[in-house]
Amino acid sequence: MTSFEEAETEETVTCLHLTFYHPGQEEKMMFRCLDFCKREQVRADDAAKFGRDSSVCRYSLLDARVSRIQFSLQFYRKLHTSEHGFEIKNLSKKTKLTVNQTELGYLNKIDLPWRCVICFGDYQILAEVQEGEAVDYFETHLHLAETPILQEKCLPSLQPVPENGVSPSFFLSQGKSPTEMDENDL
Repeated sequence: MTSFEEAETEETVTCLHLTFYHPGQEEKMMFRCLDFCKREQVRADDAAKFGRDSSVCRYSLLDARVSRIQFSLQFYRKLHTSEHGFEIKNLSKKTKLTVNQTELGYLNKIDLPWRCVICFGDYQILAEVQEGEAVDYFETHLHLAETPILQEKCLPSLQPVPENGVSPSFFLSQGKSPTEMDENDL
């Protein structure tokens, strides 16, 4: 056997892509402590904290209106599966956090959807999970958006849209249910 055949199987790593936007980022430079150039490894048992206090938070935002610890992201393995996920917890007593349209108060937490927008104050963060197999750590890759994320990205709807582009809600609003038809019947 060759050394290639005997080599350890390379694991893929779960990567959390976070794209940041704030309307005053040019003047206030609140993201200057974030490293947008490279991926960063985070141990699986560490919570990735975001906030103003650089002694506690791994990702520091230089803005007096941001809480000392704004929120945390915790990597976990789902029960009875090999799948991994993230949970997001609001750690701010003063500022509500929204994940898509779900509002989280202080100490509320939810599973982070595979793609979502996290908002607090004027901050918008697009979070996208790239799945992997490694269990000891995950990676973060930070990006900076030049335009508002809520206008730039169109989040996927929870209902599939058929090839003809007509949403099932169109049929429901007309009191009809969708029927399957052959493409030759069109």
